[in-house]
Amino acid sequence: MVQILIVDDHPLFRDALRGAVAAVLDGAEVEEADGIEAACAVLERQRNTDLAMLDLGMPGVTGFEGLLALRNRFPRVPVVIVSGHEDVRVMEEAVRLGAAGFVPKSIDKPVLAQALQAVLNGEVYLPPVVAAQGPRPPGGKEDALAARLAELTPQQLRVLQMIRQGLLNKQIAHELKIGETTVKAHVSEVLRKLKVVSRTQAVIETAKLDLAALVARREG
Repeated sequence: MVQILIVDDHPLFRDALRGAVAAVLDGAEVEEADGIEAACAVLERQRNTDLAMLDLGMPGVTGFEGLLALRNRFPRVPVVIVSGHEDVRVMEEAVRLGAAGFVPKSIDKPVLAQALQAVLNGEVYLPPVVAAQGPRPPGGKEDALAARLAELTPQQLRVLQMIRQGLLNKQIAHELKIGETTVKAHVSEVLRKLKVVSRTQAVIETAKLDLAALVARREG
């Protein structure tokens, strides 16, 4: 029997997704969780969970923090992102960070069945739109991003590096031995200098950059 965990803070959407899963995976046993901590509790209890379906936008987590938390604590459990985001860059970054698939909330049941079966078979699922777009050609955007990164102080670069690792502000504060208020100020400056509006966007924009090398060069 396939064991599925649905992680979403909206009860109505959990109900809808439970019904969709039941329709495409005959006999599946479905557990629900309304947040990351609740999901971790279920995964601790249900060690034979075959797949987790995770919404990106939930209270208490920003960007890919929920995905990274589940991947770090339960690396054996494939995580499929189920999200209203349909930006190809978000999908690609989710997979780069360890997601086993990305399913837009607008997906229909036949495609959902295909996606879940692919992941249960050990494959990675991305919507056809990702393959259709192909690799993005290089252009001036990378140069502009490099110029904005050059404005970051060494400490801000370290904060950005930890944001990409999915660390929360309190974890960053602990690692850098500074206060959470200082971390929040650094995060605000990082977002301002990169000209982005969220931690998720900062992660996506810098996805292909080797921040560890940048930090080492700044400190060298």
